[in-house]
Amino acid sequence: MQDSDISTSTSRATQTTPIGVALRGVCMGLAELVPGISGGTIAFVTGIYTELVSALASFGPRSIGLLRRPQAFWQHHNLGFLLSLAAGMGAGIISLAPVVRLLLAQAAPLLWSFFFGLILASAVFIGRARAPLTLLRYGTLGAILGVAFLSLPIGQMQGSWLALFIGGAIAVCAWILPAVSGSFVLLLLGLYDDVIVAIADLDILKLSAVALGCAVGLASFVRMLSWLITHHEDRLLSLLTGFMAVALVKLWPWQNSDAGTLLEGLLWPAQYVSLTGQSAYLMGVLPAVALGVIALWLMQRVTQPA
Repeated sequence: MQDSDISTSTSRATQTTPIGVALRGVCMGLAELVPGISGGTIAFVTGIYTELVSALASFGPRSIGLLRRPQAFWQHHNLGFLLSLAAGMGAGIISLAPVVRLLLAQAAPLLWSFFFGLILASAVFIGRARAPLTLLRYGTLGAILGVAFLSLPIGQMQGSWLALFIGGAIAVCAWILPAVSGSFVLLLLGLYDDVIVAIADLDILKLSAVALGCAVGLASFVRMLSWLITHHEDRLLSLLTGFMAVALVKLWPWQNSDAGTLLEGLLWPAQYVSLTGQSAYLMGVLPAVALGVIALWLMQRVTQPA
């Protein structure tokens, strides 16, 4: 892969059709189903990250005045782009949640390995475009924050409507960042299983709590993120690269989901087999990692601007 093949600046603009945006949304929805990869990472490497953040940040007090002018409201908020992306994400989440649920139950090491390769490639692609000194300084800080994050105890919040609302508000801030996974945050809060089951069962009441929490959290966070990207892009992405590199630990193929912290849940293959009674899939792990790297490269290649 040559440097010319990979573009890692958020300032890149790609001409995308509604179908192209929707397909990116499907990939982002799949990413958010697995605790370890961020939908924001997919948006970043497929060239729509800046447009996404700008469109979300466009909502504000001015939006109320534009409601009387539907065409101006549509154009100001880039609703064609947002609705195509949302439709793709919704379709991806609803259709793929049962598949991810099955893989996590029956072949978790292969799923973790695939996403390990995907995130590893993302960290390399994003990090290598940063200024070396900035990457050293802020990447180190991001790595320290990543270690602290992984050391947090896994919570056991009750899956009530209020808990899901709060979880959604926090998780969506992670979703929009190209490093931190929203489902990762839900896992830390002890709400991940509740959300996956609610999606698979189409539990409208619980899903409404998550959706409303996401809307509130996004409205509170995206303007600050837009300002950071505009004024401190290199520093922000260097910090997130360091965080992402350390967060790869969460995608270790063999894990004990009942451990008190994420770090305590890491197992050797023999320990995994003994604890779960399932195959460690030793012959499939490296090919799955390679497949994740290739998938990231292909996503980036097919979204190169003409």
